[in-house]
Amino acid sequence: MSPFSTLNLKNELLEALNTLNFNTMTPIQSASLPAILEGRDVLAQAKTGSGKTVAFGLGVLQRIKSDHAQTQALILTPTRELADQVAKSLRDLARFIPNLKILTLCGGAPLKPQRLSLTQHTPQIVVGTPGRVEQHLREGSLTCNALELFVLDEADRMLDMGFLEDMHTIRAHLNPKHQSLLFCATYDENALSLSTEFQHDALHVRLDEAPNRIEEHFFDAQDRLACINALLSHYRPQSAILFCNTKIAVHDLCAALREAGHDALALHGDLEQYERTDVLVQFANRSAVLLVATDLAARGLDIPSVDLVLNVEMPHDPATYTHRIGRTARAGRSGIALSLDAAHPQAKPCPQTQSTPLRAPNVTIVIEAGKKQKLRKGDILGALAQEAGLEPAQVGQIDIFEHQSYVAVARSALHVKRKAILELRFKGRKFPLWILDQ
Repeated sequence: MSPFSTLNLKNELLEALNTLNFNTMTPIQSASLPAILEGRDVLAQAKTGSGKTVAFGLGVLQRIKSDHAQTQALILTPTRELADQVAKSLRDLARFIPNLKILTLCGGAPLKPQRLSLTQHTPQIVVGTPGRVEQHLREGSLTCNALELFVLDEADRMLDMGFLEDMHTIRAHLNPKHQSLLFCATYDENALSLSTEFQHDALHVRLDEAPNRIEEHFFDAQDRLACINALLSHYRPQSAILFCNTKIAVHDLCAALREAGHDALALHGDLEQYERTDVLVQFANRSAVLLVATDLAARGLDIPSVDLVLNVEMPHDPATYTHRIGRTARAGRSGIALSLDAAHPQAKPCPQTQSTPLRAPNVTIVIEAGKKQKLRKGDILGALAQEAGLEPAQVGQIDIFEHQSYVAVARSALHVKRKAILELRFKGRKFPLWILDQ
């Protein structure tokens, strides 16, 4: 693989790549980045976990002038979760670029703070979902007449979700001389049609699929819940996503799994944004083993270490099946995909394994303070060590958002240190703090 140093990138980007231990390009980056950096329109097929965000992210950041207070790049994603993840990746890559503002504009968040952010300090890069971005453009709080780059991430998913009209409306507000980058998980007639509509003389990048490292099994479940418990006990994953087709099915299955003693959380479209954040942080930091979800979670979630996917209910089309099982075996790892499908020719009886609960090693603490209160990881680690007496090995992932922070703590330590943790002070201040325990 070619090193990033072979590209004509800004020193600030090369320094960030080195800090992040991104030394050599992935296949999608090698195939698309030279054309992106030349300013050419690109249509690329790229699976989740292949490095596509870094590919278009470097192209965007190379072009941006951070000393110009104009919106120069607009990145659309199908979901709020993916928008947040893309923005985080861009901030990591841009850590050495001064005076750069990256703003997310997504539905489910209040409009007024977004309007203030847009007017008080114009962001050079906007990452958002089509509906909310279109609203800001229509109201005039966002202007893109100086736009240099327009990126559609998971463009095929946006088509599936009915965003085509919003995408056309948004495009009409853009500087007509912009560069367009389209990234899709599937390469089909829809992707080609989008490229024809939104791009000019685009380079098409379609890589041969890497060898499938997903082990697939199908089961004939006479008693669905008993089979699920038996499969979980047989494979004993450290993290697993269980897919259902409806919100009601997700709710009912999650309740049944928790009653059986498993650490399980539910993810579906009826959750408020803060609830989704609570769920995803806990699943990612190993405070929950099982995530029971609708297809909201089938795309756009950056959770690299999912051991197992279980299709409790089969999806309605092959593409959705592919996206579901693609949640495992990411970034070169192997994974297991199980499906309850009695009609499949390879379906076999469920194992007779005795059900034993799957418990997560961590519990999550929520602190009602974040970046706006200038809370840093060092402040949190220091307080946990000095005031609560926790060892470094007893503290896991720390996620700091604008107004809240999430800390994974070993479940075994929490039993001993619970009172001390609840009385913690950070930077000499007492912030509201609670434990997300199941």
